[in-house]
Parts: sequence; C-alpha cells; structure tokens
Amino acid sequence: MDDDPDTRTLLTFLFELDGAEIITAASAGDALETMSFFKPDILISDIYLPDENGCSLLTKVRNLEAKRGRKIPAIALTASAFDEDRNRALLAGYDMYRCKPIDLDELASMVASLTRLEQYA
Repeated sequence: MDDDPDTRTLLTFLFELDGAEIITAASAGDALETMSFFKPDILISDIYLPDENGCSLLTKVRNLEAKRGRKIPAIALTASAFDEDRNRALLAGYDMYRCKPIDLDELASMVASLTRLEQYA
C-alpha cells in the first residue's frame, strides 16, 4: 500500500521474484476494498497517504481482520524519520517501521521474519 507508483512497482518486482502473490493499492480506500476479499499474509504500507493516514488505515485493517480471527503483521514504510511518527505508527499497531529509502534485502528479511513468527488461521 503506497501512493507512489514507483515504490509499488519496485516492491511488487522484489516479492514476485521470491514467488509471492502481490496485490497493490494506491490509496487507503483501495486497500480496504481489496482487503474485503483478499487475505494477505502481511501488510506493507506508507503512513502518509493521500486519502487517509496509514495509522488509521491499520486500525481499520485490524478491525476487519479481527472479525476473521486473524491479525496480519504490518510494516510501515515512510519518508519520515521523526521519532514521533515512528512512535505513532508502532502505537497504532505496526510491527515494524522503516524509513525510505529502504534496503530491499532488509525489507525481505523483515517480511520473512514477521510471516514466520505470526501464526493465524
């Protein structure tokens, strides 16, 4: 989930190389609509979105997933390096927070770590 098309393209390419099925969204509204029929193993989202804050998006995603008996792991990616943004994202429920530009190997390791640790139906 990122409003920047280049970021979406890069992340899609990275994870498809590893055989992952990727669904992208350019806005929080698109992401929530997609989440209504797709059950991802992880959410990677910018916290500054054109139509909604990524923290409020995660709250809505968590509520939707709770109804399904799930809690998907979530990573916040953002251009903001401010401690208050990091703290806000982690308090909102993001499992990890990283500033852009991000090392792609590091991101792949973060995803692998979170999806191995999270056990849900």
